[in-house]
Amino acid sequence: MIIVQITDMHLRPVGDLCHGVADTAPALATAIDQIMKLDPLPDVVLATGDLVDQGRPEDYQQLRRCLEPLTMPVYLIPGNHDDRAALRAEFGGDGYLPAEGEFLRYTVDDYPLRLIGLDTPIPGVESGEICGAQRQWLEARLSEAPDKPTIVFMHHPPFGTGIPFMDRQGCAGREALEQVVHQHPQVERVLCGHQHRSVQVAWGGTIAVVAPSTAYQMAFTLNAMRPPASFSGRPQHCCISGSRRPASSVMCCRSPTTRDPFGSHSVVGRLLASWRRNILRLISTGCHTECHRGKAPQDRG
Repeated sequence: MIIVQITDMHLRPVGDLCHGVADTAPALATAIDQIMKLDPLPDVVLATGDLVDQGRPEDYQQLRRCLEPLTMPVYLIPGNHDDRAALRAEFGGDGYLPAEGEFLRYTVDDYPLRLIGLDTPIPGVESGEICGAQRQWLEARLSEAPDKPTIVFMHHPPFGTGIPFMDRQGCAGREALEQVVHQHPQVERVLCGHQHRSVQVAWGGTIAVVAPSTAYQMAFTLNAMRPPASFSGRPQHCCISGSRRPASSVMCCRSPTTRDPFGSHSVVGRLLASWRRNILRLISTGCHTECHRGKAPQDRG
């Protein structure tokens, strides 16, 4: 089974730039075009929140139009930029979202992999939460099918990533959630969004993955003293997960026009280049010191 994850599309009308830098509608169109060029085509697409940027009913109507080229089923969950009522009003008729209740959480049992979508946003704030009620709901769903491989997907990652200004918008209740997942080894993946970076960690006895945004990436900033709002690079479009028991795989997919995130002009590329220069400088300094002492470097015992 092949699953494509797209996330953090922050959809706005064409030309209405998100944060003044990202034209998100063409970026989503490019991601969808890349998905439809995969061979074989994916079985499903999971869209893990921040589907639109402003949460208006007309934004979800635009989202439906944008998703029309996808010929496989698409399953949506909300992020902190989404409005649950507007999302349910537009996509509630598709048969998988609950018709009522506070949370847009659900299970899909139509595939070799069971899909469980969680609803993490807290209205009015950027951070998220898995409360006791949702945790109990997930525990009950996982207990229903202990032998069926399962993917859990949600917007807010239930773990830290080391990017301080994004980790401050984290997911409350994550320690208790990790305990639940750890007790259910059928969980093959936990798929998340929100961070606008590609991240993979060992978590809860499984692998947790944050997919890159289709719209823009957050700067790779590990220094807590750096300014919080910075953007880096072009969109990376989607994350592809596959499962063929007992092996699984995850990879990120970029369009051919996307700048290599490890290229010489990228943050990571410049960091690697700096490390390389420092290492060469240390080697050169060490050689000079040994020779100055009258002992060739190769003679060191």
